[in-house]
Amino acid sequence: MNKVTVAKSAGFCFGVKRAVNLVYEAAAEHPGKVCTMGPIIHNEQVVNDLAEKGVHVIDDDLIRTDTGEKIERDNVIIIRSHGIPKNLMEKVRDTGCEIIDATCPFVRKIHDIVRDKSREGFHIVIIGNPHHPEVEGIRGWAEGECTVISCPEDALKLDISKDIPLCIVSQTTFNYQKFKELVEIIENMEYHVVVTNT
Repeated sequence: MNKVTVAKSAGFCFGVKRAVNLVYEAAAEHPGKVCTMGPIIHNEQVVNDLAEKGVHVIDDDLIRTDTGEKIERDNVIIIRSHGIPKNLMEKVRDTGCEIIDATCPFVRKIHDIVRDKSREGFHIVIIGNPHHPEVEGIRGWAEGECTVISCPEDALKLDISKDIPLCIVSQTTFNYQKFKELVEIIENMEYHVVVTNT
């Protein structure tokens, strides 16, 4: 008989576990009033279970839930662990709804770095999947120029003045070896680079 060994790190990461637990707690406290900004997790079973508990999914328009219900001031809006762009966070605050920000603390740290370094005049380079919600959220905290790269070809196409310093951050789930490879390519292009190993 074959033996199956489950890795110690199997299952949800810390940020996702935290976000999912916050949604379950909020659903128990506010039945039928909890909404998440996009699916709280990329796991159909969990999303379906939450839907059965009355949790709705909303998107960036903040007008209606996935079931067509209008968002009201007594709703509770939960920001998923991937985080959201700054302008969308402001839009959520403007609803007057209670907000539970379940953004992963590691992702929030990246948001802070991107905001601060862009204010200091750095061009932000995000290494990650440009279509991933986490990367879209990170991009939304840059207050200046921002570029997303995911492969060596993208890195080699960088066309930024050498007078502008670069701050490099990474999607939290991006492959570390690929991250190091892309950083090395950029450093070899003689840019002034600040790398934050996120």
